[in-house]
Amino acid sequence: MTPPFGHIRGTEMTAHHFPQHSYLLDSLKADCLNKPFAQRCHDLVTVIEDFPAKELHAIFPWLVESIFGSLDGIILGWNLRCLQGRANPTEYNIALDFLDAGGPMMKLVYKLQAEEYRYDFSVSYLPGPVKASIQERILPECSLYHNKVQFPPSGGLSLNLALNPFEYYMFYFALSLITPKNISTAYHISMSNSAYFVLVDRYLKWFLPTEGIVLPPPSSSDAGGAVPSPAPRSPAMSFSSYGMHPTSLLKRHVAHQTSVNADPASQEIWRSETMLQVFVEMWLHHYSLDMYQKMQSPHIKESFKPTEEHVLVIRLLVKHLHAFSNSLKPDPVSPSGHSHTASPLEEFKRIVIPRFVQQKLYIFLQHCFGHWPLDASFRAVLEMWLSYLQPWRYAPEKPLLSAESSLPRSVPEKWASFVQENLLMYTKLFVSFLNRALRTDLVSPKNALMVFRVAKVFAQPNLAEMIQKGEQLFLETDLALPHRQHRLFISPSSLGGSFLSSRAPTITDASFKVKSHVYGLEGQDFQYKQMFGPEVRSLVLRLSQLIGQAQQTAKSISDHSVEATTSHSFLSWFRFGSTDLNGSYTGNDLDEMGQDSIKKTDEYLEKALEYFCQIFRLNEAQLSQLMLNWGAAQDKNGKKQLPDCIESEDGLILTPLGRYQIINGLRRFEVEYQGDPELQPIRSYESTTLVRLLFRLSSAINERFADQMERLCAKENFLGSFCRYHLTNPSLVEKARHSPLSQQRLGQIQQPRVSLRFLASYRTLLSLLMVYFIASWFCISPVTCTFLLLLGYLFYATVMTLLAEKRKPHQH
Repeated sequence: MTPPFGHIRGTEMTAHHFPQHSYLLDSLKADCLNKPFAQRCHDLVTVIEDFPAKELHAIFPWLVESIFGSLDGIILGWNLRCLQGRANPTEYNIALDFLDAGGPMMKLVYKLQAEEYRYDFSVSYLPGPVKASIQERILPECSLYHNKVQFPPSGGLSLNLALNPFEYYMFYFALSLITPKNISTAYHISMSNSAYFVLVDRYLKWFLPTEGIVLPPPSSSDAGGAVPSPAPRSPAMSFSSYGMHPTSLLKRHVAHQTSVNADPASQEIWRSETMLQVFVEMWLHHYSLDMYQKMQSPHIKESFKPTEEHVLVIRLLVKHLHAFSNSLKPDPVSPSGHSHTASPLEEFKRIVIPRFVQQKLYIFLQHCFGHWPLDASFRAVLEMWLSYLQPWRYAPEKPLLSAESSLPRSVPEKWASFVQENLLMYTKLFVSFLNRALRTDLVSPKNALMVFRVAKVFAQPNLAEMIQKGEQLFLETDLALPHRQHRLFISPSSLGGSFLSSRAPTITDASFKVKSHVYGLEGQDFQYKQMFGPEVRSLVLRLSQLIGQAQQTAKSISDHSVEATTSHSFLSWFRFGSTDLNGSYTGNDLDEMGQDSIKKTDEYLEKALEYFCQIFRLNEAQLSQLMLNWGAAQDKNGKKQLPDCIESEDGLILTPLGRYQIINGLRRFEVEYQGDPELQPIRSYESTTLVRLLFRLSSAINERFADQMERLCAKENFLGSFCRYHLTNPSLVEKARHSPLSQQRLGQIQQPRVSLRFLASYRTLLSLLMVYFIASWFCISPVTCTFLLLLGYLFYATVMTLLAEKRKPHQH
């Protein structure tokens, strides 16, 4: 019976998919258990050189899986992502030589390619949007999948792709980056120094060269015959046809896969195009536009979570594609006036980024900006984004140094078209970054660095003007045409067939190009938010305010660190005042990194503020007024940076605004011990026995003389001040007043009482012992020494009481 979806590639391929039993395969599997890695690779080189393609065909799927691991993560393979040159130099070098673009493994691929073998690849391992599309019998837009989908025999459920050896190898190589695996190593792994990272770099340089041409496969004497190009792409997906239809009309049935004669020009660079499409599909195409819009709901569970390693490899791809695209040579014009026909490789350079990368990278970045954790690991995503935004950094011609080397280089005018045709990459993602920055702790040096990096990139001379020009072009009305719904805007992805088909007519309308870019990525109903409009400007002002607050916080942390260092000096051992058992100071990573990091944070934030002023033309008066308004808005009683709340009989109660501030990390309460200071856990520097004995003694005194202490502290004369200095703790009361503490607990803290716990501190006991020991050298008896200590302390307490009364605020 004919399948309901039509005939897809005949069953004559079955023999290729299920080869007969191979004794060579059994021998190689046995070697994996008995021979060391170096010997196995040497044997594989010999096998590839000596055995015919028919024998090698039987071992190829097993060999690929044994190198890259299984796609379900069970088989680890050679573990290229963790293979480091420093830790395992021998295995590292052998693996790189074996898998190099001109190495033995690639020779095996070309040898099998010459015989036109095909290998099954399960659709279930493809990225989510592609898998869903094929399972719904809709042909994906990317030409990589055209003419490859195979339906199972009658009654089967699994769908497969029939891939040639080069495609099969690249699919496994690319997917091994994102396949979750249980990897445990005893040493630190540097992602950029792994064998996998180096191989990606080598493949990019080999198949997408910035100079010269792609080296051809080995000759027939080396590879067993001429290496043909793969099955041709569907002619119905040509460049010109895509340029004339909206994306929604391009969804075609899987059954409509057709075969045509291959374009001879495609044989030159089919490997380059295939490798790039595989990398982009496997690494970026995990979120379709529809899926991204659904992911905005917080109730939708993430289907795929990219890792930092994954993003670093994508950044390597982006940087190389910029260098590859920028190596395009200008078209020479012949004397007759006719332009020179560009080679396929040169033509590929011209359209590689807008055609293959732009849309998928944009949606990938949108997802990362919205879902990546608010921590320092976001730096990898940030740098990948900034690399894409600056193609001029990877241009072969370096701009001349400015007169003052400290001044940033101006962005050449020739990049205006790139900025305009990637407008959303600059504007919408910038707004997404602002929203992230407003929710992060800018006192952290790593977060401050990220804000600085973005501000520095966007502050490059001439870049802001280019972005503004792009926004003006987008907002231009079509005077010569009716409403924009009657004018067609196409997406970059809709240019999805092989680039080698006929080119679309050149679009001369710059405004139309920008609108095609925006509506192609976001849809016809998209409401654009201007980067230099009032909404985004208000976000920048809020961020500037947070930067000022973070600078003040960093300064207070620095001052606190200096005071803490001073207070723990040798002379502080002789203080007899009560120690702060609360330990309520809440710091961040600045405390661990020291004064240098605090200084660096302040520099990052100060420069970032300066750059934002340049980009959005903010003046000093505006910023000064902003900081003054922020200072005036704080509570006069010192409730700085506390969440918005109201006072009640039960203490402070959060308002809805206060809850929003806490959830988004804008403000917070100081997290500290709010109970009875006498009942805090016994510290390591205290004597357990003395703490308990002195607590009982203090409790007995407080219970016996509570009324007398109340009356003494209530007096307004010097005696009352002296008693309040010793029997109350004003700073603790002030902290409690600005915390979510009930009035009952606040009343207990305010009651005067005697605290003798400081005498249980080893520091206090050692200080007293040293004083008595030194006094004995001067023939001072213990009784006389005690009298002198009490007399000295009485004088010290009198002075401190007078000073405390002078500093006392006139409020109750």
